[in-house]
Amino acid sequence: MLLKSHSKVNFECGTDEAGRGCLAGPVTAAAVILPKSFKNAILNDSKQLSEKKRELLKPVIELDALTFGVAHVYQEEIDQINILNASILAMHRSIDKLNPIPEYIIVDGNKFKPYNNIPFETIIKGDGKYLSIAAASVLAKTYRDEYMNQIHEEFPMYNWKKNKGYPTKEHREAIKKYGITKYHRKSFRLLPEQLKLDL
Repeated sequence: MLLKSHSKVNFECGTDEAGRGCLAGPVTAAAVILPKSFKNAILNDSKQLSEKKRELLKPVIELDALTFGVAHVYQEEIDQINILNASILAMHRSIDKLNPIPEYIIVDGNKFKPYNNIPFETIIKGDGKYLSIAAASVLAKTYRDEYMNQIHEEFPMYNWKKNKGYPTKEHREAIKKYGITKYHRKSFRLLPEQLKLDL
């Protein structure tokens, strides 16, 4: 059973990101403030849910949330500032979109940077503990998947529709065969060391 809130404030926002371990595409974050009355029996950490359930939950969360925001940080920026900073930046940008402004922020994971002096707490495996973080994890994942499905049309040989840019065997084989695209993160080890790429 997921908990409703961590603090006593009215506007507590949960935030989470998706796509941190991917070789291609953006890292995407969402921030969500749910009403105190929010209930949902299916909602859980997005990794525990099937794609079908995530797709069903997305409109429910968007409709029921007091406010939500989603932001992508693309590969060029990831390569400049590194994936950890890009993940936190994506969370900050998703919080920028919230209205009302949160009074307290709960973050999935153990790394965050202060946001406009709003008190925050990082919570390891928070997406499996708090409804608002679980809701943010579902939005981050569904919006990112949607984006990866779109760019799949441009470069179908990497099968991003299926692997969403994660380092699957198939994705690595395609990189070995076709090289990299403008969507690949050049700062990442795209292939194991023994398979050096001529860029």
